[in-house]
Amino acid sequence: MSISKLLMACSFALASLTLATGAQAQNAAPAKKSVKKAGKSKAAAKPAEAKTPDEDADEPAVADAAVTDFDCELGNKITIYANANDESHIALRWKKRLHRLTRVGTTTGAQRFENKLYGLVWIGIPAKAMLLDSKQNRQLANECRNAEQLKPVTTSATEPASTKVTIQ
Repeated sequence: MSISKLLMACSFALASLTLATGAQAQNAAPAKKSVKKAGKSKAAAKPAEAKTPDEDADEPAVADAAVTDFDCELGNKITIYANANDESHIALRWKKRLHRLTRVGTTTGAQRFENKLYGLVWIGIPAKAMLLDSKQNRQLANECRNAEQLKPVTTSATEPASTKVTIQ
């Protein structure tokens, strides 16, 4: 196939794509609604239904919750709000937004919390924690440590000191 035929095929494909997109945009234009003047409508007569709360989308209440601040790599900050009465949920503040995450069981003993709506995954192990975005398959924050995890590890006096073994 020559280059001129290839260029011709590409230009036809581009032109057909442009025409199809334009036709679709014209079909998607909202139709004008006719205006009726009525004394009372049926919708106004019915009381508004109460909106059911969406646990993943709505911001959780953090009153009476234990607060833990995490300092992460690259200057990121995360705050975790844990309620002692509710072990299956936490609230996570990330980028000025509060998210409700639900505990997911693990076989390794790590603490894993997820918010499927936003794709957030919080994984905590004794040494550190990380925040992942499962929708974009990337890390949002890594090497997150709270004040307790930032303390240097000290050996207790009851532990034996390491012994040197010399081989002769």
